Amino acid sequence: MAGFDRLTGVAAFVCAVEAGSFSAAAQRMNLSRSAVGKSIARLEARIGARLFQRTTRSQSLTDDGQLFYERCLAALGELEAAEDELERGRREPAGRLRLTLPSLFGRRCVAPVLLEMAQRYPKLELDVAFSDRVSDLIEEGFDLAVRSGALPDSTALVGRYLGVQHVIVCAAPSYLAAHGTPQTLADLAAHDGIVYGRDPRGSQWRFVDAAGNETVGPVRPRLRFDDIEAMAEAAIAGVGLTRLPYWLADEHLRAGTLVHVLPDTRSTPFPMHIVRAASRYLPYKVRLVIDELLVRIPPLLAGPDQPA
Repeated sequence: MAGFDRLTGVAAFVCAVEAGSFSAAAQRMNLSRSAVGKSIARLEARIGARLFQRTTRSQSLTDDGQLFYERCLAALGELEAAEDELERGRREPAGRLRLTLPSLFGRRCVAPVLLEMAQRYPKLELDVAFSDRVSDLIEEGFDLAVRSGALPDSTALVGRYLGVQHVIVCAAPSYLAAHGTPQTLADLAAHDGIVYGRDPRGSQWRFVDAAGNETVGPVRPRLRFDDIEAMAEAAIAGVGLTRLPYWLADEHLRAGTLVHVLPDTRSTPFPMHIVRAASRYLPYKVRLVIDELLVRIPPLLAGPDQPA
């Protein structure tokens, strides 16, 4: 029991350093803040050294704390590597893995893959948050995130490219019958648009020409929604033109409830990545999920002129 207590204190200490606070460490470890604080206090008492300089607004490592942290990292790395070797030997990932996914893309495209993995690996526990908010992986304790758009430069995060999310202009046959079909980008200015409310330039639809140069096709914003599924429903109802990712529009194009408008144009693409915190050690369960998504997601992102 004494050995177990020592390891618990070390894990809480390392997590508090990496998360930046006791409360963030508690969230990552699924413990209360009080439990984390008491564990670190017992650790400080046992080794006879103060590990943190704490104020009401911040915490930082003492010199002893920095030295101890570096040694703890090495020790925990060895333990994690040993556990990973055993897990790979069993070929059965186990334990909790937390992911944050874009709401609709996560539900439609990623969740089915994760569900299959959960059925295939009964000891794998998946904790998934669906949100369009950009979460802080380290602060909030997520192992993986799927993100749309260019990734900012960061030494704290590692991204793997999943593909490009192609966006197309579409409308209902009823709208086009009543208002005409635009033939050029300039024609868009005469049409009602269903635009994405979280984009400050939502009514300025951006496209790229054959040379890769960006150009803009403005529309009259009739509806602003912060949910692309609601945008699709409004377009099907004949309210106006909208832009949808091809993975969402495809089923409606096949059903004939939407028509691909300006098919020879190309909207500015949105790259998709799977992101994790940078670390020397990558657990087997995390690597397994990454590898599965790298195989399964790119075909779902194929554009209208690409093979699935």
